[in-house]
Amino acid sequence: MTTSPITADASGTWQLGDLPVHRIGFGAMRLTGSGPFHHGTPSDRERSLAVLRRAVELGVNHIDTAAFYFSSTRSANELINTALAPYPDDLVIVTKVGPFRDYSGAWGTAARPDQLRGHVEENLRQLGRDHLDVVNLRRMRQESIAEHFGALAELREAGLIRHLGVSDVEPRHLAQALEIAPVVCVQNRYGLDSPDPRTDELLRICGERGIAFVPFFAVAGEGGAHGPTGDERDEVLAVARDHGATPVQIRIAWTLHQGRHVLAIPGTGNPGHLAENVASGALRLTDGELERLNAVHTGRSLP
Repeated sequence: MTTSPITADASGTWQLGDLPVHRIGFGAMRLTGSGPFHHGTPSDRERSLAVLRRAVELGVNHIDTAAFYFSSTRSANELINTALAPYPDDLVIVTKVGPFRDYSGAWGTAARPDQLRGHVEENLRQLGRDHLDVVNLRRMRQESIAEHFGALAELREAGLIRHLGVSDVEPRHLAQALEIAPVVCVQNRYGLDSPDPRTDELLRICGERGIAFVPFFAVAGEGGAHGPTGDERDEVLAVARDHGATPVQIRIAWTLHQGRHVLAIPGTGNPGHLAENVASGALRLTDGELERLNAVHTGRSLP
């Protein structure tokens, strides 16, 4: 007898503004192949397209991307457009602006506020859309994001953007943005191996305000943009054994257990890993397991 695969709806849902999404989404960064975001062999193009289509088949309706996710052989936005257009009505594509790369791939300084319209239009062109569902402003070490976020708010008023978010921010930056326009999501680095009191505070604030908190590098841990290091915490391995799951699945499940407003966007170019990531949304950790994993996050010892 064939067992039906676990789909993304098992993770529950949350609203990005007026857009409902399942709490397990998909991050497109790793589809770009070797380059600044992934140091390894580029995924086969047809397999990358198949992974995107399979993600949607498994109920994923939240894809995270950016025009600056590209390498010499891959563009995340082009892959998404090729694989999924015409887009399903319930599919929410979230992109981000702020970092600047030229067409050779070289990084420049952070985009100026007056350059953000061009970056938004480039995402529109690559994705084949007439508006963007959600655009995150990725902070590039600015003390204040008010001018940049204000420029995006004007594009929202013009109808090019439906909702706005912020990324790589502190609580004070979120406060600056909220004075200008509604914020539907915050993207920050967060995971078992990424303790940061300011991010923990953001997680709490977002929960209180009904804002989605969307961690990046939650699976990669200390490896960050380079991907998982291959080493794993004993506590994660033990919980994984108890559930017959992989350590990656436990990391995703722990992420989702941090609050109903927390969304996960694990990325992969591997169809098998995709199915495992989506199935993580069905894992339910016990209070004891959460206590053990939370202790890893905070660096405290259990008695």
